[in-house]
Amino acid sequence: MEEITKDKWQLALDEQLVILKQCQTSHSINSCMKCEKVLECETRDTYIKVVYESMNKGSGGGFEF
Repeated sequence: MEEITKDKWQLALDEQLVILKQCQTSHSINSCMKCEKVLECETRDTYIKVVYESMNKGSGGGFEF
């Protein structure tokens, strides 16, 4: 089996996902959308930023759909 080496963006994403899941567990929810603080949550905002950075590998830009 080939070992996959994670880059710094994937490592940051993995770490932030653990933090997000711990927050959800501490609030007894399984989705941020069920939280009353969803729009003001620093944990969720950081997770979204890290997800985007892992997608573009730090090349910058903005959310464009």
